[in-house]
Amino acid sequence: MTAQRHEPYRRCIQCRTPLPKRELLRVVRRPDWSILVDASGKLSGRGAYVCRKEGCVEVALKSGRLDKALRAKVPQEVAQELSGLAAQRSGT
Repeated sequence: MTAQRHEPYRRCIQCRTPLPKRELLRVVRRPDWSILVDASGKLSGRGAYVCRKEGCVEVALKSGRLDKALRAKVPQEVAQELSGLAAQRSGT
């Protein structure tokens, strides 16, 4: 009998749905206060997770939830990258 490997779950900051960590987009504020989309999920810094649904990403950006979670203003380039990744995932 093989042991089942533990899969970490994280909660989307917008819809509050717990999902496996790999299914979410991670945005991180680095110690130097730069903000990046973390594709690896392993960068050091303050992280926030958002569903890959376009609606969650757009509302999290417009409502300021992502800014609040990171305790910093998300740059326009990062917002566009997140929107692009969400659109790519949904197939539009």
